[in-house]
Amino acid sequence: MKKLAVLLVVALFVTACQSATQSTAAAKQSKKDVVYFTRDISPQGLLKIYDKISQNIDGKVAIKFHTGEPHGPNILPVPMVKALQEHIPGSTLVETNTLYAGGRDTTEKHRETLKTNGWTFSTVDILDEDGTVMLPIKGGKHFKEMSMGGHIVNYDSLVVLTHFKGHAMGGYGGSMKNIAIGIADGKKGKAMLHGSHEGNMWETHGARFQENMAESAKATVDHFGDKIVFINVLRRMSVDCDCAGTSAAEPKARDIGILASTNIVAVDQASLDMVYALPEAELHDLKERIESREGPRQISYMKELGMGSGEYELVDLDK
Repeated sequence: MKKLAVLLVVALFVTACQSATQSTAAAKQSKKDVVYFTRDISPQGLLKIYDKISQNIDGKVAIKFHTGEPHGPNILPVPMVKALQEHIPGSTLVETNTLYAGGRDTTEKHRETLKTNGWTFSTVDILDEDGTVMLPIKGGKHFKEMSMGGHIVNYDSLVVLTHFKGHAMGGYGGSMKNIAIGIADGKKGKAMLHGSHEGNMWETHGARFQENMAESAKATVDHFGDKIVFINVLRRMSVDCDCAGTSAAEPKARDIGILASTNIVAVDQASLDMVYALPEAELHDLKERIESREGPRQISYMKELGMGSGEYELVDLDK
């Protein structure tokens, strides 16, 4: 009888533990990531929204931005980027060289483009200037590691400052694209992403290209852990990336604002949701670019990689 009572107590204890574990897992599953929003596309608006997500950013801080090709008409305004860099102690702007020929495919040319586009207020660290580093990709089905600009491991925290817009191959370029291609080094890493072989530099397209980017981004996200944050500036949203320089199509979509989060999937999902809420005349070209390149696969594959649920709570800082 006593043995039966003991077994009953043990069974009840195990059931209670399982129930508590399931409840905790369910709570974690249902928890939404916070995405902050402001319509104020200015240095002041950028600093206000950054301060909402900056709690874990410390030490030596890299700010990943996009240099843009020479005289690019859609790049982020210099005063905004300058204000953020000066606001973050121990921060440095970082970039990598390009795979394609242009104003940034060598460090020497890249530094000339930095001068042309006004990025002269701060040191800019060309991450692949002195070589590369392989970062592991956990759970990737295409890659086990990705070749990155070697200097990235010199930083403790990463602020991903992104001009959200269209993209010739990605469909759109948000935070994910900014670190997926933008931290991969100019020759090996970017060639891996594009599936480049001799005579065919841009071999990979569509869903596979989106998956390649997501895996590359995961390597950087995992490397920095909770010391990485994401800011998308929805301004001058051409269907073309800032890589297109002066040939970029004139934007038809209105400027929307700035979104920021500690989760990469949430911030890119919220950015897409805001773009897709635009009137058809403003949305049409961007939507066609996004969907013709299978751009939505960026979000769905990041979810599969466990990078976030895409569920978010939008906090409007202007209200």
